[in-house]
Amino acid sequence: MIKLNMGWSGLSLHRAIFFSCLVITILSLSTVHAMAHNVTEGDAGYIQEIWGVNLIPFMYLGAKHMVTGYDHILFLFGVVFFLYRLQHVAIYVSLFALGHSTTMLAGVYFGWNVNAYIIDAIIGLSVVYKALDNLGAFQRWFGFQPDTKAATLIFGFFHGLGLATKILDYNISPEGLLPNLIAFNVGVELGQILALCAILIAMGYWRRTVGFWRHAYTANVVMMSAGFVLMGYQITGFFVSA
Repeated sequence: MIKLNMGWSGLSLHRAIFFSCLVITILSLSTVHAMAHNVTEGDAGYIQEIWGVNLIPFMYLGAKHMVTGYDHILFLFGVVFFLYRLQHVAIYVSLFALGHSTTMLAGVYFGWNVNAYIIDAIIGLSVVYKALDNLGAFQRWFGFQPDTKAATLIFGFFHGLGLATKILDYNISPEGLLPNLIAFNVGVELGQILALCAILIAMGYWRRTVGFWRHAYTANVVMMSAGFVLMGYQITGFFVSA
């Protein structure tokens, strides 16, 4: 993966700080009534009321979750930020999908009861990690490069487990559970493809501009700030709800 070779001191630190503060303010206001992996009240009511096998509705709900899941979008954005070849994109996205699908299906089917605040804080950490990785921070600070493929798979496990904890909260009917979960997961993957296509199209245009490398640093700092906001929000929720 190509890393950002520009030094922190060689760029506009004041501008990066400004954008970081801006994104922290916006996300702080917008997440007061929202949580990562949240399911809307209407969808939750529908999940609780239906019985039996309902493949199309669950597929739709899965796709809707992925397209509107800001934590997924942020992490995917970071993963593909410096990936230029489609084969590399396919490898990383497949690893994320494998991890996400495994823990989502297993978590709901076997009823794994994990604190949602802790899982969602780790998901926020995944965004921070990917931004730091893109900035080349690990090599500069510690002199080594973590295995990005392994990290993508591992964080995929946590993203899937985060969704499983939310689904379990709504006591999904055991009748037709496995087919419905598989349909939901298929929808999630379809939604991921749609979100990824939009990201890659936007990135393709952005990379052709003369200002891409100048603004890449700021974009990753903003993404890192967003991850810290998600972490802080979830950690605060954990202690408040205790």
